[in-house]
Amino acid sequence: MIFGMTPFTFFHVLLSLIGIAAGFVALQGWLRSELRAGWTAIFLGTTIATVVTGFLFPYTLFTPAIGVGIITAVFLAVAVYALYRGHLSGYWRPAFVICSVVSLYLNTFVLVVQAFLKVPALNALAPNGSEPPFAIAQGLVLVAFLGLGYLATVRFRPGLAQGLRSRF
Repeated sequence: MIFGMTPFTFFHVLLSLIGIAAGFVALQGWLRSELRAGWTAIFLGTTIATVVTGFLFPYTLFTPAIGVGIITAVFLAVAVYALYRGHLSGYWRPAFVICSVVSLYLNTFVLVVQAFLKVPALNALAPNGSEPPFAIAQGLVLVAFLGLGYLATVRFRPGLAQGLRSRF
């Protein structure tokens, strides 16, 4: 057991945290019209791995976690296609940004859910996940991502040469 988790759960959580961190670094670049190809690849790869490992947990029926995983997988598929096959040309540029930001938001949404479930101080504020502190936290996260997503979509217009450079 690692931090009270099985090794597989720890690996899944670690992938998720790396994906979120890399996603925020990539998002910072998109807000500056920089692709940051390396960070973007880490974000996409670890977030895809998070979704895949999430589906490997033993489930007996459909859960909200499975629903979020399916939705995230669809958005990630479009983002990856837009970047690597659509080369961010035409409508693939906003499709990439929107789908990437939605994927990052969904991963962060799950992080907040898990924080309220696992962190005793937060769990005391919202033990059922339906109390005002939980709703306020998720509302703030949503509003922040809506604003960042809008700004990134408007600002991200990398030139061909700049868009193909790796920026770590």
